[in-house]
Amino acid sequence: MLKSVICGLLLTLFLFGQNSGPQTDSPEGKLVALEKMWNQAQLLRDSDALETLVAPRFVNTEWDGDISNRQKFLADIRDPRFKPSVMSIQDVQVILYGETAVVTGVYHAKGSYQGKPYDHLGRFTDTWIFENRKWQCVASHTSLIGK
Repeated sequence: MLKSVICGLLLTLFLFGQNSGPQTDSPEGKLVALEKMWNQAQLLRDSDALETLVAPRFVNTEWDGDISNRQKFLADIRDPRFKPSVMSIQDVQVILYGETAVVTGVYHAKGSYQGKPYDHLGRFTDTWIFENRKWQCVASHTSLIGK
């Protein structure tokens, strides 16, 4: 029940922020907030919230080299064997190119997937586009770094 309430609040905040009038915060601030929302949605396994963040032709390159599309990415989040316990980001930088942004940073992800534990510290690069009055991620890439 609590998970449903939190997921609903996240989605409401996202939709309000994306569809409201002129933003008082900067595009950079908005993108950092969306990145943090992405992490929270993964932690809560909220594929509905993530579906609003990733574009229809989203491409995801994982730390191990696997490439997936939007459907596979969302299916992995929905998989009951996906059990994250930590999802956080730091050192986030945003570079704007008009209606496109490249967001980089360091992430920490911990939990288990398909019965196998993981504890990843890595870098991420996400490419976002601003289209139809909202930001959507079109590509994400992660790579592991030493602890």
